This record gives sequence, C-alpha cells and structure tokens, in this order.
Amino acid sequence: MQYLLLKNCILTDTDSGREDKKDILIEGNKIKQIKASIDFEGENLRVVDVRENRVMPGLIDCHTHMGIIEEGTGKLGLDNNETSGPVTPHIRALDAVNPLDMAFPDAVRSGVTCVMCTPGSNNAIGGQNLTMKTYGNIIDKMVIQNPLGIKIAFGEDPMGTYGTKDKCPVTRMGVAALIRETFMRAQDYMVNKEQGKILERDMKLEAIIPVLKGQLYVRAHAHRADDIVTAIRIAEEFNIQKLVIEHGTEANKVSEYLVEKKVPVAFGPMLTPRIKMELISRDYSAALHLVEAGVKIALMTDHPYNSIDQLRAVAILAVSEGLKCTDGIKAITSWPSEILGLQDRLGKIKEGYDADIAVYTGNPMDIMSRVILTIIDGNLVYINDRHKHKVNISEEK
Repeated sequence: MQYLLLKNCILTDTDSGREDKKDILIEGNKIKQIKASIDFEGENLRVVDVRENRVMPGLIDCHTHMGIIEEGTGKLGLDNNETSGPVTPHIRALDAVNPLDMAFPDAVRSGVTCVMCTPGSNNAIGGQNLTMKTYGNIIDKMVIQNPLGIKIAFGEDPMGTYGTKDKCPVTRMGVAALIRETFMRAQDYMVNKEQGKILERDMKLEAIIPVLKGQLYVRAHAHRADDIVTAIRIAEEFNIQKLVIEHGTEANKVSEYLVEKKVPVAFGPMLTPRIKMELISRDYSAALHLVEAGVKIALMTDHPYNSIDQLRAVAILAVSEGLKCTDGIKAITSWPSEILGLQDRLGKIKEGYDADIAVYTGNPMDIMSRVILTIIDGNLVYINDRHKHKVNISEEK
C-alpha cells in the first residue's frame, strides 16, 4: 500500500470559516486520517511538508464537454453533438472522450480533479453523460460513474439545429413533444420487457429505462425561465426523481419555484459573451441571488465555452458580486459533489473520502493564489515548478 503524509496543512471549515492546522494521512486513494499531528512510519511513504499553505478539496466542474470537444483539433475533434437525429439517448459521451486532450493537464494544473462530461445541446435528447477524474490516459480507468444521466435540451439549440431545415423540432412545443414521446415509448417498452414480450432490444429505449426508474439523472439544458419550468413539468409528468437544470441563465427569475420543487442548478458559464438570445439576461450576481433564495447551485465552466482552468475564476467573480467566500468554495467543491450524487466520496477533505486535494499559495478565492500541488486518488500528479519551494517534498521511502 502507498502512503502520502501531508504535514502542516491549513484547512478551512466552509461552514464556520474557521481555519485549523492539520496533518492528513492518505492510504492508497483514500484519506485515512486527519489530526493535529500525525507521526507515521512505513514503506512506500512520501511526506510533504505543506508549510502552512492552504489545502483544499480538489475542485469539481459539474458540466463540461472535456475530451469530446478537443482543443486545437478543429472539426475532427468535435464530437459533442450527434446531429443525425434529434433523439439520441443511446449515445455515450464515454465513447468520444479523448483523455489526451490538452484540457486535462490544464484541469490538473488548476486543481480541478473531477468533472462531469456531457453530450451537447443540439438534440432534444442528446445522450448519456459521465463523471470522471481528470488524470490518466485510459478513460475507462478515470471514470467515476457511467452513465451518470441523460442530457435533454430546450430552447435555441435543438430548434436552430433542426427547425431551420424544416425538421422537428421547429418550436419549443416540438422539443417538449419529442422528449415526452420518447419517455412514453420507453414506459411501454419497459412494461413489455417485464412481461417478456420484447424480441429485439431497442438501444434508445433501453437508455431511458434507468431514468424512469430513478437510477439516473435527467440533466436539462435550459437557459430561459420558461424552459426551466417546462423541464420541471415534464419531469413531474414522468415521476422523474433526479432532475438538474444545466446553465439556468434565468434561474433567478424562478428561484422560489426551484426551491419549492427542490431542483438544483449547475449554473453558468458566467464568462461567455451574450452570443445567443437566451444569454441576454446573463448576470454575474445571479449565483448570489440563487444561493440567497435557497437554491442548491454549482458553478461550472461548460468547457470549452469557458476554459476548464477558469473554474476557480468563475467562483471568484461570484464572490466579487457578494457571494460569501465560503460559499464560493462550496460552489466548486461540496455543492457540485451533491448535485452529481458524489457527496459521500468527493468535495470535502474528510476521512474515508477520495484523496483528491489541491494546495494553494493563499486563499483560493484570491485570484493571485496559485496551485502548488494537485493530488488525485492519492497520487501527486502536479507540482508547480515556480512555487514548489513553498513546500518540502520527500523522496518516497
């Protein structure tokens, strides 16, 4: 077993804001122990004296297209939308993720250790998304959960993709109808399957069954307030238990309804220019208003529409608009872990949790702070050459 001991870590309690100096012992890929002082001897041990720098959970981006929209490759690396038809629940983001995309080392250098990767929004039903760690070269070994859920999309993108070609969906009514039709067919298929009446499997409908059974999320791309409400309406019609609004540009306009329905929002991207009509209401303070209203949010980049290395900057921007510093940290750590259903293993520095950790030169909500070290699954995967003198890393015993 490999061990990593982090000494003299400054940890921030994001509930109280209190800071404490602790040692952290990592065994394999899990946090084994957190105490004021830990003395540990053994083989396969590496000790890092953090020297009272800030230690944070690895950052989590709960909405990206990392690896399926590859940077620097042009159309050959553009795999996010299967536009051969508007309903493609059977396609899997997993099959298009290239872990050698340059976005992955960018994520690691920025302290981002986990992301959700999803198909795009050109289809009414776009396919299956997944959660994954950001370090590795074999995607199957990086996966946390696959599939996590099904991507559905409302508004401009599906209408613009097909409506301009006089194909369904032409209108918002058409988008909703396609989603309902597919879910209804899946209900009938599920009944027939349980009764042994299915002679040939249907991949599209098979993909919907776990959603109807409450096993997977519906991740609903919706910017406008009316599209958000439509997503909730359809979810209730089919008794869908796990709904997340993606983007939510106008979510603050229906915040009380989101609280009433207990629907969280993966909010953003905040730095994208208003290149679509649906983004006209983009407001940097919207995250603050949602949190104040009681809506569970997570900030995201929508990489590559905002670069993955801008995740912390997005949180800092929200803090500059009045969001509490501790809430800014939660919005890119513990809150996305909850929205992804990973709250029992990610998003906190806690015994028994995955050893995904980043060390910073200062307060992570200070734009001048830099990542010194990134640890994923207990492995020291990044050392900042410019700042490595601020910590002391022993050789492995």
